[in-house]
Amino acid sequence: MDCSHANSHKNPRLQPLVLQDCAHQILRGNRSIIGAMVESFLEEGSQPIPADLTTLRYGCSVTDACLDWDDTATMLRETRVLLKDHLPKRRG
Repeated sequence: MDCSHANSHKNPRLQPLVLQDCAHQILRGNRSIIGAMVESFLEEGSQPIPADLTTLRYGCSVTDACLDWDDTATMLRETRVLLKDHLPKRRG
């Protein structure tokens, strides 16, 4: 499941909501969701590629806007809490 792009209206701050919805769908029996993709980097957002490359901010995307590292870690931990007991039951 792509938590970015159209599913979050290209707003990285909405990705945790998309992932949470995916987790809830899994808990309700959806077996077609087998993975998730998030846009994540060290810093939130994105930046244009400037003429002077020395002005690029380290850790900030030059393509799609991203969720920052801390928010990504929080989102993944929260999803693990929701699914840790359920996912092993999906095997076999």
